[in-house]
Amino acid sequence: MRFSPDFLDELRLRMPIADVVGRKVKLTRRGKEHTGLCPFHNEKTPSFTVNEAKGFYHCFGCGAHGDVIKFVMETEALAFPEAIERLAGEAGLQLPAYSDGDRERDDRRKTLYDVTEMAAGWFETQLKSGIGQGALAYLQDRGLDQNIIGAFRLGFAPDSRTLLRDALKARGCTDQQLVDTGLVIAPEDGGEPYDRFRNRVMFPITDRRGKVVAFGGRALGEARAKYLNSPETELFHKGALLYNLATARAASKAADRLIVVEGYMDVIGLARGGFKDAVAPLGTALTEQQLLEAWRLCPEPILCFDGDNAGMRAAERAIERALPNLSAGQSLRFATLPPGEDPDSLVAGQGAAAMQSVLESAQPLVDLLWRVELERQPVDTPERRAGFKARLQARLKEIKNPDVHRFYRDELGNRLQRLWQAVPPGPGRRRGGQPSRGFQRGAPIPVSRELLNTPLARGQDFTNHRRERLILLTVLNHPALLERHEEELLSVDLASPELDKLREAILRIAASCHSAGMPLDSTVLKNHLHEEGLDKAVARLEGDKGLVGDSFARTDAENEIADQGLRSLLQSSQLELLRLELETAEVDAMSDDPEEALRGANRAQDLRSQIERLVTGEAETGAGARAG
Repeated sequence: MRFSPDFLDELRLRMPIADVVGRKVKLTRRGKEHTGLCPFHNEKTPSFTVNEAKGFYHCFGCGAHGDVIKFVMETEALAFPEAIERLAGEAGLQLPAYSDGDRERDDRRKTLYDVTEMAAGWFETQLKSGIGQGALAYLQDRGLDQNIIGAFRLGFAPDSRTLLRDALKARGCTDQQLVDTGLVIAPEDGGEPYDRFRNRVMFPITDRRGKVVAFGGRALGEARAKYLNSPETELFHKGALLYNLATARAASKAADRLIVVEGYMDVIGLARGGFKDAVAPLGTALTEQQLLEAWRLCPEPILCFDGDNAGMRAAERAIERALPNLSAGQSLRFATLPPGEDPDSLVAGQGAAAMQSVLESAQPLVDLLWRVELERQPVDTPERRAGFKARLQARLKEIKNPDVHRFYRDELGNRLQRLWQAVPPGPGRRRGGQPSRGFQRGAPIPVSRELLNTPLARGQDFTNHRRERLILLTVLNHPALLERHEEELLSVDLASPELDKLREAILRIAASCHSAGMPLDSTVLKNHLHEEGLDKAVARLEGDKGLVGDSFARTDAENEIADQGLRSLLQSSQLELLRLELETAEVDAMSDDPEEALRGANRAQDLRSQIERLVTGEAETGAGARAG
C-alpha cells in the first residue's frame, strides 16, 4: 500500500515524536531536545535524543535514526503499513485508499511544482526588468534592499491580461496546469484563460519543504483586494501552511523562539531587523494545523498582534484555537504592539531594540485569557461577577489536557479570590460578618499590619519581570554569591525563557569552574557566556535602564550589599509562591468535604506561619543592616 506525502506529513504532525517515543523511553528535556536511554541497545549513560522540531530521533551510541513511523516499526515489530495504520488510528485519521489514480495525481503534482517554480522565477525576472521599476521602487520605499528582496524571492506581476500565461506556455506548460496551480483563471463561459495576478508585488509561498506552492500579491494600484492569495489547489491549502515556515526553522532553533505575526510584510520587516524566526498565517485567522506547525518549532510561540481592536480580536481567536490543544509545556505567549504600529513599522521607525522589548514583555496565554474575559463587562454587581466566573469556567472546559486543565483551574481560582478581595463587599455576607460560600474569601492572612508593611511583604515594588532581571544581573556581576544562594536561585520560577537559559548556563559554568578549582569572577563568567552565544542576552540585561536605580546589582557594589539585595529578591520570590499556595489552601478549607476542608485549613495555617517567619526574618535583617 502507498500513502501520499501529504497524508504522511499530516500523520507526523498529529503524532508528535516526543509523545510517541516517551511511551517507551523516559525522556528528559534538554533545551529543544529530549534525551534518554536508547531503546535499541543497552546503555547506562543517555546517548539517545529526540528532536521535536525536526521530527526525528537519533542515538549517538548505536546510530539508530528515524522518524515517528520508523520508531513504531522498530519498537513494535510492525511493517510500514501496519505502523501507519496504528498511528493513524490514534491520530483519528482515516486511512486513504491509494489507487492508480492516486499515483497519477502524485506524478501530476510533481509537474505542478515545476510550474509554480517557473512562475516564481518569472516574477523575479519581471521585478528586475524595466517593467518592474515601479514595484521595485515601492519595495525600496518600504526599506527593503536587494538582499532581503532576494532572500524572500519577491517579484512582480505586470499589469497584463496574459503575459504570464504566454510566457509559461512558451516553456511547455499547458492551460490546465496553469489553472490547476491557480496562476490563471478559466472563465466559466469558455473564454480565454487570463492571469490571476496583475500589477502586484508577488510573494512566493512555500510548503514546509521549501517548495513554491502558491503566491500572494500586493496591489500597486487601485484594486478591490489589497492582498490576493492563490486559491486552494492540489499543492496549496492555506489553513495548513505558514508563510516563511521553511526558512524560519533554522532561525527558530537558534533563537529558541518563534514569532507569529499577521502578514507578509511583517515577516519581511522583522527579518530586516534581524528577527528571522517569524512566520505568518495566509490571510486567515490562525488555524489548528498552523498552531501544530508552530509548536513543532517552539513550545511557546509568541503571537504578535497590533494593539488595536482588530489585533485583540485576532488574539481572542488564537486563544479559542489554542485552548483545546494545550499540553504540558506547550502554550502561547502574546506580545502587544504600541498603538498605530505593526512589526514592520516598529522596526523601521524605532529599530530592533524596540521590537525586542515588545517580545520580552509578551504575556502568557493565561494572562491574556483573564484580561479578555475581565474586560467584557464590569464586575461591580453580584450578577456580573457570576457572569465573569461562568465565562472562565466555560473556557476551562475547552482545555482537554487534564494536567493543564487542573493548573488553569487553580490559577484562575486564585485570581478570582484576589479579585473578589479587591472588589468592595456586596450583599453576599452572612450574619456575624462571615463570608458566604462562593465568591467571598475566607479570613485574610493573620499577619500583623506592621509585618505586612515591610518592603518584603509589599514585594519591594518589584514586578515579576523586574525582579527576575535583577536577580540574574546581581548574580552576573557577583558570581561569588552563588556559593551561598545556589539552591534559592534554582527554586526561582523564571517566566522569561531567555533568563531561564541564562541561569542554567551560569550555574553550569560555576559548577565547572568549581570542580576544576578555578576562581570565578564576573569577567570570567561573561567570557564563558560569550563563548556559549549568550552575549546578546547579557548585553540586554546590562543595558536595561529600568535596573539602574538598584545599586546593589552593579559591579561596583560591595559584596555584603550585593548579598543583602540578592537575599531580599530571593525571599520576595519565595514569599509570592507561598502566598499563591496559601490562597489555594484557603479555597480548599472552604470545601464541603470535611476531610479536604481540614487538610486545607491545616495547610493554610502552616503557610501563614512560614510567611510570618519569612517576613519577620527579613524585617529583622533589614533593621540590623540599618543599625550597622
